[in-house]
Amino acid sequence: MVRRPLEPPAYPVREPEVKGPEPKGRSKVYGKPRKGDSPVRMFDGGNEPRAEKGPRKPRRIGRNIAIGLAVFLSLVLIGVVALFFSVQGKMNNVDAFTDYDGRPAETPGQDWLLVGSDSRAGLSAAEKKKLRTGSAVGRRTDTMMLLHIPDGDGRPTLVSLPRDSYVPIPGNGNGKLNAAYAFGGPKLLTQTVEQVTGIRVDHYMEIGFGGFVGIVDAVGGVEICPKQAIKDPKAALNIKKGCQVMDGGTALGYVRTRKTGAIPDFDRTQRQREFFSAVVKKAASPGTLINPFTAVPLANSAAESVAVDPATGPFNLLSLGLAMKNNPVTTAVPIGSLPTIDGQSVVKWDTTRANQLFEALEADKPVPKSALEKG
Repeated sequence: MVRRPLEPPAYPVREPEVKGPEPKGRSKVYGKPRKGDSPVRMFDGGNEPRAEKGPRKPRRIGRNIAIGLAVFLSLVLIGVVALFFSVQGKMNNVDAFTDYDGRPAETPGQDWLLVGSDSRAGLSAAEKKKLRTGSAVGRRTDTMMLLHIPDGDGRPTLVSLPRDSYVPIPGNGNGKLNAAYAFGGPKLLTQTVEQVTGIRVDHYMEIGFGGFVGIVDAVGGVEICPKQAIKDPKAALNIKKGCQVMDGGTALGYVRTRKTGAIPDFDRTQRQREFFSAVVKKAASPGTLINPFTAVPLANSAAESVAVDPATGPFNLLSLGLAMKNNPVTTAVPIGSLPTIDGQSVVKWDTTRANQLFEALEADKPVPKSALEKG
């Protein structure tokens, strides 16, 4: 605490004349000066005054701490930037876009197509056995979501696209949405999504089973609050009801299981959105990014296991994470019916409500409540 000099008294102070030798010890006379004393008097917390030799220098501790903190944060920021640039060359690129007649024009905001595949790449034989992923060759789209990040400070919208959605697939007639990936990979899947939604996709990101586990473990797990206990041996899952931190293996089982809900696949899309939001928020949090013990494994894991279009770089992924911290609206394409066509159960969209949803995103406006998933 910096002590301040007393305000000068309103009446003149008469200084007594000092005669004789200088008294030893502390003066018992209030205000009695000594040889060489400053006329400024300070209280030291007691009833007696004491004299100070000249004005006290201001303390610099707070200022030094602030400077040190600024330097530290600058070094951390430089380190994060350097880390992201170091992994940019390691990122997996995939051709996800093609120009075609009738492709939607660019619209305000950013639109991401987020794809989770059942690729087992990166998993050892022991991990496949432990996680009960099976050993299927190739990859299929297990999860598809459309993320709209608006211009300005509005809330993002994360929309699940049911994999069994019955839609027209260019050059392949009508079929389930995930069949587009099987027929023509990311390019045909992106084109199919653009044509049925009317929204031009700006960024594409895909991750497989192995990458999912690695990223969740790299951030130290993610807290999720299941509404019920779930036991599913096929997904290597056995969890209790209530909030808990899940590691990568448990998280994978949680988003894959079909053991809950009257319509299991719909319930599963809700869990997928919930978990995606949670893991991306944590990955983009300061506590993760400034900690080298989490930032380095996260960056390396993302570089090795996430596939993106060539125009999407580390800073696009970082901006995605920061946007997801803004309390996103999560929903699914409104469902109209669940018919069986050619012996397969499919999902048909509620055309009117689905159009309201996509038209709002195309115009960079909030989605009307009538178009949101009914929970």
